[in-house]
Amino acid sequence: MTEKKPQLQRDALKTRERARNKKPAFLRPESWRDVKFSESWRRPRGLDNKVRQKVKGWPASPSTGYKGPKIARGLHPSGYREVLVYNVESLVDIDSATQAIRIGHTVGKRKRALIIAEAEKLQIKVLNLALVAEITSEAESIEKTVDEKKTKEQKEKEKKAKEKKIKEKKAKEKKDKEKAKKSKEKKK
Repeated sequence: MTEKKPQLQRDALKTRERARNKKPAFLRPESWRDVKFSESWRRPRGLDNKVRQKVKGWPASPSTGYKGPKIARGLHPSGYREVLVYNVESLVDIDSATQAIRIGHTVGKRKRALIIAEAEKLQIKVLNLALVAEITSEAESIEKTVDEKKTKEQKEKEKKAKEKKIKEKKAKEKKDKEKAKKSKEKKK
């Protein structure tokens, strides 16, 4: 697969900007007549509406012809393609040169912190990054707690292994004593 160079993305953004400059500002029909109508676009539905009929001299209405250039569709204003991420494992597939991640809104603080920490390691741009210092410190503290849990589990396993060895040793000693008693009784 051929990799897209950052220059191509910058060109796509410039193309999109040129197309946007040619596009008219789509105003709500009759919004210039009355203050109660906002200027935000609303599709005209009336039978005699001149904008719906596309009468010459009336403002243009949105249509597919005003779509942005194909190469720029889906690009974030930063020039990266957005990829929605919900876990750390999905960061492996991301190309840091052309893609940036957006962390899903349902992801909690802990997992978000882990995702951000891993993205920094892989040098991947995070688009919805909030309070970087707080989250990175949380990520470090979470990693520490995870490491502590692992060490505690390892200590517990070692302790159990030692206890098991001691029990086996005691059981072996008991058997040896019993064998010694039996051998003494046989000799008598």
